[in-house]
Amino acid sequence: MNTEFQKIIDFRRSNRSFDPNVPVPEEVIRVSLERAILSPNSSNMQLWEFYWLESKEAIDQMIPLCLGQQAAATAKQMVVFVTRKDKWRMRANWNLDRIKETIVGEPSKMQTNGMKYYGKLMPLIYTNDPFGFMTFIRKSISFFMGLKKPFPRSGGIANQRVTVHKSCALAAQTFMLSVAAEGFHSCPMEGFDEKRVKRALNLPRGAEINMIVSVGLGTLAGIWGPRYRVPYEEVVFKK
Repeated sequence: MNTEFQKIIDFRRSNRSFDPNVPVPEEVIRVSLERAILSPNSSNMQLWEFYWLESKEAIDQMIPLCLGQQAAATAKQMVVFVTRKDKWRMRANWNLDRIKETIVGEPSKMQTNGMKYYGKLMPLIYTNDPFGFMTFIRKSISFFMGLKKPFPRSGGIANQRVTVHKSCALAAQTFMLSVAAEGFHSCPMEGFDEKRVKRALNLPRGAEINMIVSVGLGTLAGIWGPRYRVPYEEVVFKK
C-alpha cells in the first residue's frame, strides 16, 4: 500500500478557518491547477474552466456571495470551478484537430474512428433544440439499441449537465489533493449564490458553478470534529 498517498488522504480535511498570517504561495495554486487539468473527464471534452481568485479584492467580493462563511472569509486563495457545456462544439473540434495533426498518409482505423467520434457522435450527444427533437432522437436510439444489447442511455439536458459536473468535480478533487500534497488545506463550498457569482465573474448563461474551493493553512478551529464516515460494510458491496 502506498503510505505517502495515504498521508495525503488523511491530511486533506475540509478546513473552515485558515491562518490569517500564513500566505499560500502562488506556485501551490498554479501547479495544483495544472494537475487538475490532467484529471479524467468525459470523452476528453474538458468542458470546464477554473477561475483563480488571488487578489484581496476578488476574494472580498466573493465572501458575501458565499454567504459570509468562514471558509471564504479567511481564504488566502480561492478557485471557482465552472462547467462549460456550452463550449462542447469548440472542444469537440479541438479534439478533432488533435487527431488530424497525427495523420500521416492514410488515417488508421483508430484515427478514423476518432474523427467520427468527435465529428458525428459528440454533436449527436450534445446538440439541443428548443422543441426537444434531439432529446427525443437520443432517447429513441438508446431505447431501441438497448433492446438488443447494453447501450448508453442518452437523454436530454439533465444527462448532459450530470456528465459535465462529474468531470468538473473530478478536477476539483485533484486540485484539493494537490493542495494537500503541498502542505495546505482547502474547503469545497456549495453554499453560494450562483447567479451573483456568475455575474461577478462575468460568465455567460451556459456556464454553471460546480463548486468554490477556498485554500489556506488550516487551523484547529477550522476542523469541526472527527472525520465520521458510514462504515465500509454499508457502502462497499463485492460481487
